[in-house]
Amino acid sequence: MNIARDGERPAVANEPVNRVRLDKWLWAARFFKTRALATEAITGGKVHAGGQRCKPSHAVRPGETLQIQRGPDEYVITVTALNDRRGPASVAALLYEETAESRQRREALRERRRLERSPVPQSTGRPTKQDRRRIVRFTHGDD
Repeated sequence: MNIARDGERPAVANEPVNRVRLDKWLWAARFFKTRALATEAITGGKVHAGGQRCKPSHAVRPGETLQIQRGPDEYVITVTALNDRRGPASVAALLYEETAESRQRREALRERRRLERSPVPQSTGRPTKQDRRRIVRFTHGDD
């Protein structure tokens, strides 16, 4: 027997989902690891539905356009299917379709970040005997 929470209808197996909360859909589509993180992003203005800020309880519909800011990356997607349960990544990828412009922008940004990354100096730990002699010579001068 399924028990309803907070006035929701009990879920029936194999019943098609026709309305899903935005925070639940973002979690099921694997944009965020938890529903709490999805809710925080929505209330923080990182998610827009149809160009407008929305609430976590916004009902997602197929064909709707979402803009999702996740770190430095921005996704512009179109909802293709609804699901309120988190499943494998292969199933989650079928819930939305990212626009070509969004994908190109993210790839260009990733490439730019990769090229701007400065090389990390090799940390060798303690100075060698030769390094210590150079340090002493530099700090005390040539005596």
